[in-house]
Order: sequence, then C-alpha cells, then structure tokens
Amino acid sequence: MAQRPIMVMGCTSDAGKSFLATALCRHLANRGLRVAPFKAQNMSTNAAVTPDGFEIGRAQYVQALAARVPADVRMNPVLLKPKADTHSQVIVMGRYDATTTALPWLERRDRLWPIVKASLEGLIREFDQIVIEGAGSPAEINLRASDIVNMAVALECRADVYLVALDDD
Repeated sequence: MAQRPIMVMGCTSDAGKSFLATALCRHLANRGLRVAPFKAQNMSTNAAVTPDGFEIGRAQYVQALAARVPADVRMNPVLLKPKADTHSQVIVMGRYDATTTALPWLERRDRLWPIVKASLEGLIREFDQIVIEGAGSPAEINLRASDIVNMAVALECRADVYLVALDDD
C-alpha cells in the first residue's frame, strides 16, 4: 500500500527543495521503498532526456537516479523553458506544446491541471512513496488562481507537507 506522499515546499525559490527532495528519494529507496519524485511544473533552461526520449527537468532526473528508478516524463509533466523575460516554451509530457505556449499564463491551468493530476495519480498507483517538490513559494498569492504545482498538488493527494527555509547567516 502506498504511503501518503511527502511534499517539500519552500519559503522562497532556491531554499533547498530540490536538494532535500533528492536526499529523501535516496533515503527512502535505501529503506527498500519504491520511490518516485514528482514536480508538476518546473522552470529550467536545462532539461534531461528520459530513457524513452522525453524531456524533464534536470532536478527530477537526478531525483529519479537517487530513487534508483528510471526517469519518467510523469515525474515532471510540465517544463517551462525560459526564452525571454516574459516568454517560455512549454514542454508538456516531454514534448514542446505550441498550443499551450501560445496561451496567456492564466489560461493554461485548465489545459495543464488534468495532465498534472493524471501523472500524479499514475505514479501514486505504481510506487510505494512519492516525493513531491513544490516550486517557488506557496505563499505567492498572485499565483494561487493558476496554481498547478504547490497547494493544488498537496491538496489533491493529501500530501504531508514540509516547509524549507534558507538561513543566509
């Protein structure tokens, strides 16, 4: 029976979410659990290629290595690749999606949420434990209406959520 998903959120971007999620994947795999990482939406200019030829965020690729499982496009169903300050290519399920890329930011949620939800549900069915990484900060209320990566994911799968804060001192 699958464990309740673990979700790592941060007070800010660059708080250490990816690092902690990677460490959790390895720790849980070392305990004998079949673990999968998940980040609904990542923003990165760097992508990795799954064994079956799809693009995912490099962090989720490394997390899959830490979990000792093959990288799967469902581990990062939406990848944003910045092309300018106000424009990103949208990679959906590992492939460039021109239709979604052309949509205004706030209109993308209705198109992307079913894909995120199906990816997460599939991983939950197949793995003992899911380690979910949030993006940025869940407290960015200006993004709440279009959220597909933070609280929407946590609530959907009833994840145990841990908040990471970075101390600059």
